[in-house]
Amino acid sequence: MITLRKAAERGRTDWGWLDSRHTFSFGEYFDPRHVGFGALRVINDDRVAPGAGFGTHGHRDMEILSYVLAGGLAHRDSTGGGGVIRPGEIQFMRAGTGVTHSEMNASKTEPVHFLQIWIVPDARGLAPRYDQKAFDAGAAAKGLVLLASRDGRDGTIHVHQDVDLWMTRLGEGDERVHALVPGRHAWVHVARGSVAVNGHALGEGDGAAFSDEPAVRLAGGGDAEVLLFALGLWTNP
Repeated sequence: MITLRKAAERGRTDWGWLDSRHTFSFGEYFDPRHVGFGALRVINDDRVAPGAGFGTHGHRDMEILSYVLAGGLAHRDSTGGGGVIRPGEIQFMRAGTGVTHSEMNASKTEPVHFLQIWIVPDARGLAPRYDQKAFDAGAAAKGLVLLASRDGRDGTIHVHQDVDLWMTRLGEGDERVHALVPGRHAWVHVARGSVAVNGHALGEGDGAAFSDEPAVRLAGGGDAEVLLFALGLWTNP
């Protein structure tokens, strides 16, 4: 079964300095039909004005990933982790027993566009952790690149959940196939551009949930950047 989540149907928060679109229920936006997909709890598509951002605040018991599409995102947290995340990098913060952090636009003149992703961990009370990694853009133009995984294989970010996060970039006519073994599910998020997903035309911000399907098939319809979450069975810890 494939269920589409169109960009125009997402929730929205507009605070002037922040324009955020919510694939799943978040903050003041609540839709009982869209409260997550397995362990995938949040995909926020955020655009933050120059010099603005999220001041110091706290989280716990969540695996948090930031994926920058344009501009620079300055991160600081109470573990001592921090840096500026730019396109071609992914940043990770394990909130665990509790972390305070800030996320600010690193520029005073240009907006920043990024995805914030929350994954519910398979255990509570984990030790906080920070990580930041660049990925191979050349490899992403040729196939699927693994960014994060449960076992941290191949130098990927280690997340405490049965989730593999892949990304790829597709031009016109490019194709990617990711097989799904029985019992596994997938969520596709189109970060930019347009792509056909198992024959369904999706544009920027669109998503699709896969259950009981043999594979995810992506066909490029233009300059596209796509995230693919492959998820196992999940219960709330």
